[in-house]
Amino acid sequence: MQDLTVEILELVRLAATDLPPDVEESLRKAVEQEAPGSPGRGALETILANVELSRQNSTPICQDTGTPIFYVRHPEGWSTRKLRQQIEAAVVEATRRAYLRPNSVDSLSGKNSGNNLGGDHFPSVHFEEVEGETLVMELMLKGGGCENVGAQYSLPNAALGAGRDLAGVRKAVLDAVHKAQGQGCSPGILGVAIGGDRGTSYYASKETLFRKMDEANPNPELAALEEQLTDEANQLGIGPMGFGGKTTVLSTKMTHLNRLPASFFVSVSYMCWAYRRRKMTWQNGTVQYE
Repeated sequence: MQDLTVEILELVRLAATDLPPDVEESLRKAVEQEAPGSPGRGALETILANVELSRQNSTPICQDTGTPIFYVRHPEGWSTRKLRQQIEAAVVEATRRAYLRPNSVDSLSGKNSGNNLGGDHFPSVHFEEVEGETLVMELMLKGGGCENVGAQYSLPNAALGAGRDLAGVRKAVLDAVHKAQGQGCSPGILGVAIGGDRGTSYYASKETLFRKMDEANPNPELAALEEQLTDEANQLGIGPMGFGGKTTVLSTKMTHLNRLPASFFVSVSYMCWAYRRRKMTWQNGTVQYE
């Protein structure tokens, strides 16, 4: 099978240093929504200046280069063991080149591995075998600040007056945004999963964050709720970095999973403005990046 270590290294570099065009466009539109001279507009202008410098110099967009989360869809016959070895080698080299900050800390000893490797789950790698001969690898770098303000709700929730329906889901998601209060580096992007168990629900909420900013939800009900939640979150007045303003959330992405009758979970994965995700497609020896 193909050795893709060098190509994966470039995927990591792009994710860490070059914000995707659709995300940057959303931030530039957000600047125009904020009042001239306001703290919110100033924060967004500083963010965009940082984005440009990071791209020019191949330096990290944010000092917290996050947990590397890989989703790999591979053809039949490819070794996931070898693919993981290539991913880990690329992560180590990316850390050596300072595209990534050493972030992997042993939870018991407090020792930093120094190379962003640690156990079976750092980096986080998810594999799926698919038909055809094309390999697709997607990477998200998820910072600790935005991960800290993620939330999971079990409905019904009497304190929120939230039942087991989309109206209850709406209340839970808005509560998560309100509690964040700009922490997690707003303006953020919300990944929301309805249903599943506690683990699969969080897993799916992160998967939604690989969607493009303008990608419509195929489910009409969820598509409408995504727009409503983004609009209502921006009416909270929290604003960029919590300084106040009209831009608290750039977008909302939702999915739903089957669940047990006893459980109704709503999981919210909050992504910071440094929405670092990139995609690599390999086919017949040719690699493309998005």
